[in-house]
Amino acid sequence: MSNVLFGIDLGTNNIKIYDQASNQIYKQKNVIAIVNKKDLFAYGDEAYQMHEKAPATINVSFPVHYGVIADYNNMQTLLNEFLKEFMDAKSKIADFIIAVPTDITEVEKKAFKDLVKGCSVKSKEILVADKPVADAIGMGLDVKSPTGTLVIDMGGDTTEISVLSLGGIVLSQLNHIAGNKFDESIISYVKRTHGIDIGKKTACALKESIGTAIDDTQEEMVAFGRYIVTGLPIEITLTSHDIYEAIKNDINSLINAIKMLLERIPPEMSADIIHHGLYLTGGSSQIKNLDKLLTEELNIKCNMCDDPSESVVRGLIQIATNEKYHSLAYAMNTKTLI
Repeated sequence: MSNVLFGIDLGTNNIKIYDQASNQIYKQKNVIAIVNKKDLFAYGDEAYQMHEKAPATINVSFPVHYGVIADYNNMQTLLNEFLKEFMDAKSKIADFIIAVPTDITEVEKKAFKDLVKGCSVKSKEILVADKPVADAIGMGLDVKSPTGTLVIDMGGDTTEISVLSLGGIVLSQLNHIAGNKFDESIISYVKRTHGIDIGKKTACALKESIGTAIDDTQEEMVAFGRYIVTGLPIEITLTSHDIYEAIKNDINSLINAIKMLLERIPPEMSADIIHHGLYLTGGSSQIKNLDKLLTEELNIKCNMCDDPSESVVRGLIQIATNEKYHSLAYAMNTKTLI
């Protein structure tokens, strides 16, 4: 790999880019605002501020859905704008390594590589790495050992449950219960029990501030919405109990999905997981007491990740720069290890 290297993790809600030149991880909302159906109006964090507030002439959207690129053109525009912030006038060629989910089709995976290939920044080499593998490396785990490792990555639209060993993926499952599903459940619960419509950003703020997986806290938060009866704006105080009631069924469904995957694991690998525990990461994994609930329900220690939203991109850095992990990246066109 060259000195100009970018590691890219395209999440549903956030895009994370590692720039080797500055040795920094750049993180912004994966959102774009288009005016008059064709012109770029804003992107990243600035566009996210407009979400649910923009007039009809401005379309604010998230180009990635359920782990795959849903709006290719807008995602390419977004990536171009992000990369322009890194590249100087003298350097227009770079190497790229990009993370892809495992439980998607080869065509959907290839779209990630084609996206980078079509950027205004010319690519010398484009490699891809499986997201669960990058996740584990980013958490400091030795994925090349013969030890079974259970990694649960909770993102915006999906939760990827994976078992790794010897640098590969033994089992993997992409589940659609994740952060955005929690937000939808909170919106539905508040509307059903309090008769108030709240927005997605408000639901997300409630989840992040007072959300809990175990009903043992008494925190409160003021939220604003529209009272269904009168149609007028209204203020309401919601509690951690409200948020718990809203998301508890989703969390239970996710736990059942983890149990079903654990039932398929070979006995010797099960022993490794019991001994070392599971590893929880991803931006949506930060719900209070979620690690405690998983430990109780699965009878397996839950190891939390530091800076969970950045574990994938940190793993990409290691794969690209650490000779030990070079073989874990591959080129999509040949599918041969390098």
